[in-house]
Formats: sequence, C-alpha cells, structure tokens
Amino acid sequence: MENESKSNANVAIIDLDIQDIEGIGPTTAKKLKDAGIISVMDLAVASAEELSEGINATKETAASFIISAQKLLRETNVLDKEFVTADDALQKRRSMLRCSTGSYALDDLLLGGIETQALTEFYGEFGSGKSQVCHTLCVTAKQPVEAGGLNSSVIYIDTEGTFRPERVEQIARSRGFEPTEILKSIAVCKVYNSSHLELIVKDLGKYIDDFKAKLVVIDSIISLHRAEFAGRGTLADRQQRLNGMLHKLIRLAEIYNIAIVITNQVQSSPDTFFGDPTKATGGNVLGHASTYRIYLRKSGENRIAKMMDSPYHPYSDTRFTVTEKGADDIEEQTPKKGSKRSTVATTASKKKGGEEEEEEEEEDQQE
Repeated sequence: MENESKSNANVAIIDLDIQDIEGIGPTTAKKLKDAGIISVMDLAVASAEELSEGINATKETAASFIISAQKLLRETNVLDKEFVTADDALQKRRSMLRCSTGSYALDDLLLGGIETQALTEFYGEFGSGKSQVCHTLCVTAKQPVEAGGLNSSVIYIDTEGTFRPERVEQIARSRGFEPTEILKSIAVCKVYNSSHLELIVKDLGKYIDDFKAKLVVIDSIISLHRAEFAGRGTLADRQQRLNGMLHKLIRLAEIYNIAIVITNQVQSSPDTFFGDPTKATGGNVLGHASTYRIYLRKSGENRIAKMMDSPYHPYSDTRFTVTEKGADDIEEQTPKKGSKRSTVATTASKKKGGEEEEEEEEEDQQE
C-alpha cells in the first residue's frame, strides 16, 4: 500500500503543471519561468521574499502562490496534510529511508544511518574525516535500500576542492562494488564563490529532478562565505545569506524526501579554560538549522564522532576509522548479525572470496 501511494505521488508530480495552481495563468507562468520557477515543486520550496522580487509582485501575492502550490501537492498526496496525528507521524518516520555511512559504529550513533527529510551536519578540524564520510556516502547511497543504501544518484557540491573521484573508485572497489556504475551516479558541482553556491542551492530542486538524486552533499557549507565576508562589519549580511540558504535546503529535504549532508569548519574559543575549545563556525544560524549535528575529531589513527545536537538521538559518542574502504569500523568492532551493513559486508566478502578461490584454482591447474 505504501509503495502504491509513493508511485501514485510520483506520477502526480510528473502530471502537475504550474498552471494547475489556482490564480496562475500563462502570463504569471512565464514570469515564474523567467525567475527559474519551472515546476510546482520549485514554487512550493521558494521563499516569498525571493519570489516577489523575481516576478515583480508583492510579498503577499508571492506567499499566496507558494501556499497554493503546497495545497496542490497535499491534494495529490505528494505532501502530508497540514495536521496529522502523532501516531501517523510515527508510522511515517519508521518507514523513512536511511543511508549507511559505511561504519556500523557511526550508523549505530545515528540510529540507522543518514536520515532523509533532514539536514545532517558533520563538523570538525582538518583531517577529522568529514570529507571521507562524504566520499563513503557517495558509494553506499547507490546500493539497494535493503542493503542500507538509497538506490539513487548523489549530488556532490564541492566548495573546498576536496572531491576526488579516485578515492570514490578506491572505496567502491575495496567494498566489492563496481566503481564505474557508482562514479556515473555522482553529479559533481565545483563551486568557486559564495554567490555561485547560493545560485546552485536556489536551483537545486531542478538538479534533484534531473539527476534523480536522493542524497545531496555540500562540502563545506561555510568555507566560501567565511573567506569572502571578513570582519564584524559583514557578519550580519553573511549570516542572513547563510540563513536563507539553509532554510531552502531544509524545505528541499522535506518536500523532495531526500537526505542532505553538510560539512562545517571549526574555530577556537580562547575563553574556554577547561574542556575542548573547538566549536563549530556559523554561530546560532547554522546550529539551529541543522537537524542533526555530529562533531568529528582525531584520536590517534582513529576518529571519534560525538552527537552534539538532535531532536531524539542520545548524546553519546563512538569510534570509527578511515581505511581504503572510507569510513569503516575499528577491527575489534563487529557489525551486529542481520544488520543491513553486515549483509552488505558479507555479500562483498563472499564475492571477493569467490574471486580469490577461482584465482587459486587457476594457479593449481597451471602447476
């Protein structure tokens, strides 16, 4: 039943035209198209401020168009009703997709992996494993849902120049997967300045549809804004632009039913005399926007992940490591029997083991 309703919703999205929205005719539709609003979904995730500027209308008119678009999506079962019972909300959350990070310990900390319809933030100093987790997610997201993946493509927005396709290839091969198929499923966007990043986020809905992506990675969210907006005089402008971008990402995650992962940098707090002086950049704007916030730090050759903020996760930490497989468990940690990740690991090892046996047989025959 649930799969039927999802497929019906997908058909509804394709069939919907922007002129199906009450109060929008050919002239307004053309204005919306010129402003980059092509579909009903684009209009539903737009902000009234931006839309009013784009179509040269009042904020009230823009807001009414957005509300009408959301209403149409609710009528076609693409979006949930405005009011649902807590019981229905719980059932929906239980059926929510989660993407494995590649490490059982990290998945356990996240109670199953990276969640869809949420904004997950990883922050830490350089070399703490943020980009490695992101690279591993690119591989696991392509795997079937029953194996801990999302069975979809990935959009990777690179603002620091850290994306390496060779690393994705290495992780895929080490885990027993076909690297070519995985590399083909990753759409990489290299961003050069903060305005470019804001433009990409503004049009992200179109790219999600084009690439059929269920995971969006932004590595990192603040590096460009931090470099370009220096000094206290530009702080208010920077935070406002960052805030607008983050709220657009939250709306995209909820309406498109996708997982969004962002990485964040850190700064040192000199007034901290006891404990860790490291704190995330972006201030309260970024702290309030993230659904889940995980702090990564180095511990010798391993990494420690600590849940810093979550609506329902326990405040705990775990250890993982970075190997040729990407984010991985420390050797003494073993996945629980029957877990999604255990199934993937077993399948991959059997495949690898079978290949090794074949090679041994061939060597014996040659001797």
